[in-house]
Amino acid sequence: MDPSTNEETTSFVNGGLVEARNHAKRKKPPRQTWDRNLDFILSLIGYAVGVGNLWRFPYLCMRNGGGAFLIPFFTFLLLCGIPLFYLEVCLGQFSGTSSMFVWKLCPLFKGVGYGMVIVSGMACIYYNAVLTWVIYYLVNSFSPVLPWSTCGNWWNTDTCIQPLVAADTNLTRSEYNTTYFNATHLNMVDGKSSAEEFWQYNVLRKSSGISDIGSLQLHGSLCLLAAWVLVVLCLFKGVKSLGKVVYVTVLLPYLLLTIFLVQGAMLPGSMDGVIYYIKPDFSRLKDFNVWIEACLQVFYSLGPAWGGVITMASFNKFHNNCFRDAVIVTLADGLTSFYAGFVVFCVVGFMAKEANIPIEKMALQGPGLALVAYPEAISKMPIPQLWAVLFFLMLLTLGLDSQFGMFETLVSGMLEAFPNKLGNKRLLVTSALALGSYFIALPVVTNGGIYVFQLLDWFVAAFCVLVTSFLECLIIGYLYGIDRFSSDIEMMLGKPPSIFIKICWCFITPVMMLVAFIFTVVTYTLPTLDGYVYPQFCHYIGVFIALIPTIPIPIVMVMELVKAKGTFKQRLIKSITPAPDWGPSKVEYQEKYCEQNKSRMFRPIDNILTICNKHVSVP
Repeated sequence: MDPSTNEETTSFVNGGLVEARNHAKRKKPPRQTWDRNLDFILSLIGYAVGVGNLWRFPYLCMRNGGGAFLIPFFTFLLLCGIPLFYLEVCLGQFSGTSSMFVWKLCPLFKGVGYGMVIVSGMACIYYNAVLTWVIYYLVNSFSPVLPWSTCGNWWNTDTCIQPLVAADTNLTRSEYNTTYFNATHLNMVDGKSSAEEFWQYNVLRKSSGISDIGSLQLHGSLCLLAAWVLVVLCLFKGVKSLGKVVYVTVLLPYLLLTIFLVQGAMLPGSMDGVIYYIKPDFSRLKDFNVWIEACLQVFYSLGPAWGGVITMASFNKFHNNCFRDAVIVTLADGLTSFYAGFVVFCVVGFMAKEANIPIEKMALQGPGLALVAYPEAISKMPIPQLWAVLFFLMLLTLGLDSQFGMFETLVSGMLEAFPNKLGNKRLLVTSALALGSYFIALPVVTNGGIYVFQLLDWFVAAFCVLVTSFLECLIIGYLYGIDRFSSDIEMMLGKPPSIFIKICWCFITPVMMLVAFIFTVVTYTLPTLDGYVYPQFCHYIGVFIALIPTIPIPIVMVMELVKAKGTFKQRLIKSITPAPDWGPSKVEYQEKYCEQNKSRMFRPIDNILTICNKHVSVP
């Protein structure tokens, strides 16, 4: 090493340590903490477990080998889900900082935090559309006759097909059910079920395509407003109010799932559905696509790289056993998906028997399962209004929990960005952001809103969260340093992470994220919706939407390099050295942190991407 370079680096290090000690001596403003550890665990479970566990995972099992799909799913949960979740929980708990500013541990990549807040904010806008539809269904569930169970309403067409019992027709039950299923699900005749017409012509009032956006729908606007009011009421005191709400919104869905499982198990044909669900087809494991879909399902279900995990963990007490919490939440998410599959396939088996057709032809997923097929099945149950209210109440609580995590990421980011002006105005900030999000989301409740929703849902998190997860592992493993991060965790928990977790952070998990990203890019296509093909210009709009959360990353990198002083190598060293105000959230550990990292010498080399893990940390 050039002696002059060594002197410059040493001078830089000593000056940085002095500045870090000054920051360590300053008291940070008080920050909210969870009243009980269980509040945090339930909030994370609610964030991870959402409507996708109910309408996406069972469908993936159905088409990817049934019970055999559980092998790749839980494999990736172990190799990818737990390590990523644990990494983010540790980051938030150690620093006591939300996702927007936690990446000051490596200022060159502070844009990652901004990207997390942006993608969560974008998802909040369109995700509440799901709550909008659920609220509308919930309100209509109190009708004397469920409106999606009959034809002859103002929204029905002449070809509407009502699910009558066989005794009310001139056909045998088998003949009627076969004809009904063919008409409504196989599109062999020009007709839709009353449940599907209610969804398309009453709830959505769907136009012909995204080019025909239509007008604003009053019922949708009011339900969207109600959804945002619910979010504000639950978050107006931050984790203090959220920690109480989750005891209802997280635990209630499990109670209702169990009730539906018991009821569904008594339906004719339900056991056929369950057997189809769990019967393994191990030959499907030879298909690479099955493993990729399992990896993506684990990743998108748990929700790392969105910022919610880091934000909620930042309200933890410093010595909380976050590894235990991470394992509990990831297993709860995976097992909930598995458990929900039994509930779904009881109903799928019942519907297949009613229609007298094979279960494999019941290719139902997404909103079509939750808002068409399931309501249709409910209408055939005794006391259908009761089951409808319980079902949509369950969907509402599942959706709210996920929305809480994403929206709190946005709120906490704004409060930390302007602590002096907004620090004591949480209710005002929460209400203002909710109001702004409501107006931005209004296109989703127009006649063409479902096309807007599908486009946003398809592209918002398509690439950025995979890129962000890869960068997280890169930053922690190679720039900040896995040894330093292990020391941080040991300071919190009394012991460092296991060698297995370190290997996952440095090698296995980032490789999986990179492979999943490449596969996603190569196989990505425009979405389709009930046979509607999006015009080509939507592809360019979608790509732009997908790139928005990644834009801050290169911009901040350039800004940090320009802001730093010295030669390019010195600027680069400065930009990957933790900011002076980075360090443990517990005040009494900040000086110790400075001393602990004083002995770590930074060794600049020609290729900065391969720097030694042990380098000077400027807290």
